[in-house]
Amino acid sequence: MKLFTPLKIRDIELKNRIVVSPMCEYSAKDGHPQAWHMVHLGSRAVGGAALVMTEASAVEARGRISAADAGIYDDAHIESWRPITDFVKSQGAVVGMQLAHAGRKASTAEPWKGGKPVSIEAGGWEPVGPSAVAYDNGYTVPHAMSASEIADIVGAFRKAAQRALAAGFQIVEIHAAHGYLLHQFLSPLSNKRDDHYGGSFENRIRLALEVARAVREVWPISLPLFCRVSATDWADGGWDVGECVELAKGLKPLDVDLIDASSAGLVPFQKIAVGAGYQVPFAEAIRKQAGILTGAVGMITDAAQADTILTTGQADLIFLARELLRDPYWPRRAAQELHTKIEPPVQYQRAW
Repeated sequence: MKLFTPLKIRDIELKNRIVVSPMCEYSAKDGHPQAWHMVHLGSRAVGGAALVMTEASAVEARGRISAADAGIYDDAHIESWRPITDFVKSQGAVVGMQLAHAGRKASTAEPWKGGKPVSIEAGGWEPVGPSAVAYDNGYTVPHAMSASEIADIVGAFRKAAQRALAAGFQIVEIHAAHGYLLHQFLSPLSNKRDDHYGGSFENRIRLALEVARAVREVWPISLPLFCRVSATDWADGGWDVGECVELAKGLKPLDVDLIDASSAGLVPFQKIAVGAGYQVPFAEAIRKQAGILTGAVGMITDAAQADTILTTGQADLIFLARELLRDPYWPRRAAQELHTKIEPPVQYQRAW
């Protein structure tokens, strides 16, 4: 079964094709992960996933979606992450970090507190973006970044990658999806600039390429580098899968190894055609047309479905999100369903 065959990317070998997709937990303090993160991420390593990714971890404080987001923007965060990376690796899993900046979607409340924008008076901060265009009614109009501020963001991603390495992470993923900062530059619906970061396709992808180049400059060539993209905005006049294929072609020579193909998140008027595996065709198109490894994500819920995606060449990895929230031990159940044996931790052997 392809789902349980190893995959080697550079010097890192994944024991199977199951990845814990980055999922925000909104439970950090000043960017520092807490005991919740140890249990959340550690239990999924125990559960048998080959790669455990952190939630979107901000490269600067104002890049957090909420004040409760995890971060990697301060050297002090390194020691907070290290026990988690040590434990995940002790369970035979690879540990990865998603580097992120929320841009105009920053400074909001936690979802269970309504998820609405938080004003500066209430403890929030001014968001930034490519243009002074708010995400939606009721959202703060972001500060349109200057060229020097954009350069600072590139530097923030570079420093964050260095900290991630020091904290023990083995893979980093650049977050360029779900309506956050890099995606905001990619899409003409949010990027209204008239300088060399806006307008043409080449200009709109410039920041994503600069970030990838900067991260790879400090991220060891022996370790994998991923990029998460929204393959389409699901909105007229927005970013689409054709442009995403071309972006992937531009990222590949910069030693980006895999495109994690998601979608949506840029605008509130998106119209998503949701269904089982609805984003898998994006991973397949990017894989075949750009000649790069891809990960499939989105409403993948059972073992046979996941294995078929891999065996038919639609993707190389399966990123699971909600299904792993429902069942941290999904990989072990999937192995049983596919008549494949994977070793449990020694502490659990009496149950197998």
